[in-house]
Amino acid sequence: MPSTRLTINHKLHTVSADPDTPLLWVLRDILDMKGTKYGCGIGACGACTVLIAGQPIRSCQTPLKDVGSQPVVTIEGLSEDGNHPVQVAWREVDVPQCGYCQAGQILAASALLAANPHPTDADIDDHMSYNICRCGTYTRIRQAIHQAAQSQVKA
Repeated sequence: MPSTRLTINHKLHTVSADPDTPLLWVLRDILDMKGTKYGCGIGACGACTVLIAGQPIRSCQTPLKDVGSQPVVTIEGLSEDGNHPVQVAWREVDVPQCGYCQAGQILAASALLAANPHPTDADIDDHMSYNICRCGTYTRIRQAIHQAAQSQVKA
């Protein structure tokens, strides 16, 4: 197996895997980072969302060879202590119900706020429409994103 060097959560990793292996399986099975979830396997649900170079991507559809030297951030690396403004707002608003989609939702929301620190409801709905919550907590997701945006302004 060829070796690939990846920067994940600000740490360099060398993995032995087929270059066509989806990033999701490298994260979960090789690096034992279980925060990124397998949802649908076809890139439709967003449970596997991670950030590559700050952009939300579906790790189930991203082959290892496409990552290259771009930095990857998973839910484990969003903040060292779980105090990223989105994570704090998620807890305060009590967004999760079953929780399965939350890692992907949180990473997508953090990417939105990095690109647009003051999103409207329409901005949030548009950006987050690529992540499915089977429990339907969309109202709380929107509320938490607005709260995180406000806390970033205060910080």
